[in-house]
Amino acid sequence: MRERTLVLIKPDAVVNYHIGDIISRYEKEKFDIVAMRMLEMDDCIASKHYAEHVGKPYYQRLVDFMTSDRIVALVVEGENAIERVRELHGKTDPNLAQPGTIRSDFALSKTVNTVHASDSPANAEREVHVFFSETEIYIPNHDIDFSVYNGD
Repeated sequence: MRERTLVLIKPDAVVNYHIGDIISRYEKEKFDIVAMRMLEMDDCIASKHYAEHVGKPYYQRLVDFMTSDRIVALVVEGENAIERVRELHGKTDPNLAQPGTIRSDFALSKTVNTVHASDSPANAEREVHVFFSETEIYIPNHDIDFSVYNGD
């Protein structure tokens, strides 16, 4: 089933120049990136995105980290995107992540863990709309014949 999921490339990956490496992994798996923006997450966005974590012991540390520098928000679309993107990311704790996953390769800790991805269809729907309006999300066209533009 074709799904959309929200991916956040977190501040540690941005400041360590891993954006391109991470995005290329989604492209290698033939996911469509249908929306993307770089932003500084503020407390308002963080409280909407992490609403289910409010009141938990790690909440403020998580918000402080996510608002410490820029992030890249993406909507990734493809077959079974929610499950497959989470598999590409690896376990939250990079020490437990399979070798070759994004977190195994780039993350520093359970908090400073490079990427976020939605964990369910309901959360994907909610999280996507924290960062993007429906008009900012593109519908991929896989039927384009680029040879018609070749005038060489």
